[in-house]
Parts: sequence; C-alpha cells; structure tokens
Amino acid sequence: MNQPLNQRTAQVIDPILSSHARGYRNATFIAETLFPRVPIPNRSMSVLKFGKESFRMLNTRRAPGAKKKRVQYGYADGTVALVQDALEGLVPIEHQDEAMAIPGIDLGAAAVNMVLDVIDLGHENDAATIARNAANYDANHKLALAGTDRWSDPTADVAGDMNTGKEAVRSYIGQYPNTLVLGPSAFNGLKLNAAIKDQFKYTSSSSITTAMLAAYFELDKVVVGKAVYLPETADDTASALDVWGDDAILAYVPPGSNTYQVPAYGYTYELMGYPQVNQPYFENDCDSWIYPTKTERKTYLTGAEGGFLFQNAGAAAA
Repeated sequence: MNQPLNQRTAQVIDPILSSHARGYRNATFIAETLFPRVPIPNRSMSVLKFGKESFRMLNTRRAPGAKKKRVQYGYADGTVALVQDALEGLVPIEHQDEAMAIPGIDLGAAAVNMVLDVIDLGHENDAATIARNAANYDANHKLALAGTDRWSDPTADVAGDMNTGKEAVRSYIGQYPNTLVLGPSAFNGLKLNAAIKDQFKYTSSSSITTAMLAAYFELDKVVVGKAVYLPETADDTASALDVWGDDAILAYVPPGSNTYQVPAYGYTYELMGYPQVNQPYFENDCDSWIYPTKTERKTYLTGAEGGFLFQNAGAAAA
C-alpha cells in the first residue's frame, strides 16, 4: 500500500482532513478579530468599500414629476487578489507506526494542524502589518505616544486617549468602535495604569483582565495579540518578536458579521472550500507520509476611518 501516488491523484482533496482544517483555529491568533473571515465564491470578486453616503444630509424632498435622487450602496475597488499559501506536513512512518499503538493519536490531523499554524502565523503577521502601518490612517485616526504618555507609564491618561480614538471613529462612520486589539506590552501597561487599578481595586480579581478592560472602556471586546515569530533565517537561539509589537488598534467590527457587504474596518476574503488538504501520499525516499495543505485568502483594510492606531502604546518605560 505504501506506493507513491501520481500527481493527479495526489491533488484529490481529503474531505475529512479538509473539514478538520476549516474548523481548526489556533487561539493565539487574533487577526480575525479585526479582519473577519468571509467566504467568497470565486477569485473574480470585487473588493467592496463604502463611502460617506449614509452620513450625508441629503435633500430628499421631491416635487411631483421630478426625478428622484439616488444614492449608491458601496463601490467596487478592484478585484480581490487572493494569495495562495501552501505547505506540506511530513510524518515519518516510524512515528506513524508508534502512534497507531496508542488510541486517540492522529498524526495526520496533527501534521495538518502544525502546517496551518505556520501558514496562519504568516496571515497573522500580514494582518498586523496592515493594522499597524501608520500610512494607512489619516492624521485624525492615529496617535504616536511617547514618554510618560505611553501606557506603560502608570500615570498615562489612557481614558483620554481612548476617548480621542472613539470620537474620531464615530465622527467619521457614525458608530463607536467596539473592539480593541493590544500588543502584549500595551496590555501589560494598561494593567499597571493607576486609574484602571483604582477602578477595580475592590474586585475579587487579582489582576486586570481583558473583560475588565472592555467594561472600563465600554467596548464589546478587548483581545491581546500574543503571537511571536522568528524570521526564517534567524538562529534558533534568537529572541522571538511580537507580531503586534507595542501598538494598539481600536476599530469598529460588525458584530457577528460573516459577509463583506457590511461597512467595516476590514475583512479577510477567503475562497470557499478552503483551507484544503490534499490526499496524503507516501514518499519512499524519506519513508514518510506527506500532507499537502493550502489556503487562498487576502486581508483588506476596507474602511480605515473605522479604526484608530495608537503607536508605541506599550513601549517599555524608561
């Protein structure tokens, strides 16, 4: 049975492993918090963005027989340019044989999980790069913090900063932001802030949690981007880097949205039926089973006015 499959056969999708891949999520990755994943039926879809039509005070009065005014719902901004990420997981037959002796161990699924973790780390970094790029925001939707204004300083006016960001978003899209994404050092800084600690000094919790911060800032969700990465050529002894750095991003994300047709800060367009796992095949030269896995998706910032960037929010205090 351990014979190499031909290339055509190797491209047949494994429905069980593909279904497993679509349901698998590494809890460390939070890109979908800012850029919800939405399925699209083909690669020729247009990126749908939204203008200010909903917020203009139009004169809608009409005289008998006069032409009616029209307002356009969204506008197409080019074709979605999906990118494909592909990686193969390798399981030596020696490991497979040993795993078969222990009930409940599925090395095939484990190999797919590992591959997805690597691919999704790249996706997480892509999303963070977009969200943390100050050039993507106008002057009214970003704030570079320095010195004692950084949230790592216990006396920083975090509430004032947050209100500035919230009002900037509301004044442009008519909705308050509902989501805050924090780099780890920004989160640690908030936990040490004097005003926040005083707010919760009589609670039973021994430390400030993301749920407590959400209540304090009147947001639906606060999440911490904990993912780290090593550059591909870095030495194994090198320190890993924070994907979300020292920054914080405040954004409006439509609750429960799974369609790109709702105005939002951003989306991740993903081709229907992906991720896909091809039928595993055996390679004699390394005595291993190979699990080919691929994704087709792309993250887009569809409404930067629905977000606010705090740069260096959690930079280490001097």
